[in-house]
Amino acid sequence: MNRDEKASMVSDLNESFSRAKFAVVTDYRGLKVTELEKLRRNLRQCDARFRIAKNTLLRRAVKGTDCEALTESLTGTTAVAIGFDDPVASAKALFEFAKEYKELNIRSAVLDGSVLSADDVAALSMLPGKDVLRAKLLGTMAAVPTGLVRVLSAVPQNFVYALQAIKEQKEN
Repeated sequence: MNRDEKASMVSDLNESFSRAKFAVVTDYRGLKVTELEKLRRNLRQCDARFRIAKNTLLRRAVKGTDCEALTESLTGTTAVAIGFDDPVASAKALFEFAKEYKELNIRSAVLDGSVLSADDVAALSMLPGKDVLRAKLLGTMAAVPTGLVRVLSAVPQNFVYALQAIKEQKEN
């Protein structure tokens, strides 16, 4: 890799780290290319990328970004998963893959500038996704007006039942 290619890779990685909401440093030693492709496909569905690069290039790329705290974790064989949209979905995809393939070790992560450990990433992966949370919020918001309508309609309904009972009593 010549100097221009390295500069291009650093600028590309820096742009990715600048846009990232979530970044995870992993050790991928022992994984096959087909397994890495499977992981990349799973992460792509979550609007995340899985990049393998030299540690020196990664250290240069994280400078000046929220992911700068990852510098300490950039040792050995390193790959970085960078999530741009939903951190929970990215964490779920990584954690599920790590459960299936024990060779993938999660070292540390950054979520909006805060450093997370591997255990924190596992806890993050247990949270419900953005779509599930939206559905729960919508259900909660719809429950309040529905309850109000039921309470308001109960008064006239009970009044009609009372009139019906009086009518039946007078007929007997």
